[in-house]
Amino acid sequence: MEQTRRRIGTWPRATAALPLVLAFSVSAVRPAMASDGALEREQLAAFARQIELADRLANHLADQAASTASPEHARYHFDYARLRADLKRIRAGVQDYLVPQRAQPRDPVPLTGDYVRRDERQEQSP
Repeated sequence: MEQTRRRIGTWPRATAALPLVLAFSVSAVRPAMASDGALEREQLAAFARQIELADRLANHLADQAASTASPEHARYHFDYARLRADLKRIRAGVQDYLVPQRAQPRDPVPLTGDYVRRDERQEQSP
């Protein structure tokens, strides 16, 4: 009987706290909505770091290809210079968005996108 009284005695306190819990949970939703921009900025900053890593890897691979590849055997070569130029433009666009200097103009110049470079010496020789 004593346990029943304790349970019944705590029930009114729990129902009194229910509106407070609901009010707190509803107010916690608003900052989550407002932080969508912060989440996007955080993800874009992570993307910029990944682009930086990709640029370093492309630089390393270009150095490695230049030192080890024999140009007479390969007809096609990967154009690391174009890739690095495109990565640089993408990184600059993300940085300009994250830290805008003024109103953001659009950059109408498209990316190159073609990273295969043909060895013209191989095509000319019979």
